[in-house]
Amino acid sequence: MARFELHTADTAPSGSKDQLAAVTKAWGFTPKLHAILAESPAALIGYDTLFGLVAASTLSPIEQQVAYQAINVFHGCEYCTMGHTYLSRAAGMDEAAITALRDNRAPADPRLAALWTFARTVVETRGHAGDTAVDAFIAAGFTRANVLEVVTIIATKTISNYTNHLTHTPKEAFMSDPALAWTAASSPTIAA
Repeated sequence: MARFELHTADTAPSGSKDQLAAVTKAWGFTPKLHAILAESPAALIGYDTLFGLVAASTLSPIEQQVAYQAINVFHGCEYCTMGHTYLSRAAGMDEAAITALRDNRAPADPRLAALWTFARTVVETRGHAGDTAVDAFIAAGFTRANVLEVVTIIATKTISNYTNHLTHTPKEAFMSDPALAWTAASSPTIAA
């Protein structure tokens, strides 16, 4: 199995050094996902840029977390599901909604449920959700911009979820909190 280095701003390739230093400053520590992504400046900068763009989107912080968790749980990404559980709490999401998302269910709130359903439908159909799904999402009070922001969230989480699966990103120290623990129901395997 290939081993991936947990880079620091000192060990990262030159194209990643400044971005990794900025990530470390912003988060107060170097997330292990970013430390691995630093192996490729394109991957690190691409992921971090998309993550920042989502934060500046017209979706609220709680709505962003609903869409993120819909994708994380669908992909079975333990690292991201635990990390976004922490971020969901920081955004002020209620525990019932957090539990529903982690259990692969829509939250009880109708607006958040519509967002979860749309995000899941788009990722499950690989973008072929169809007009009915888009129309239902907009009828639930979302905008055409929100449609595209969900696609941006899917792109962001595809980078991190797939990276975590391929590189076996180690858990962060804070993920040892039992309140964050989460295990994927099953991992799909591809026959050789």
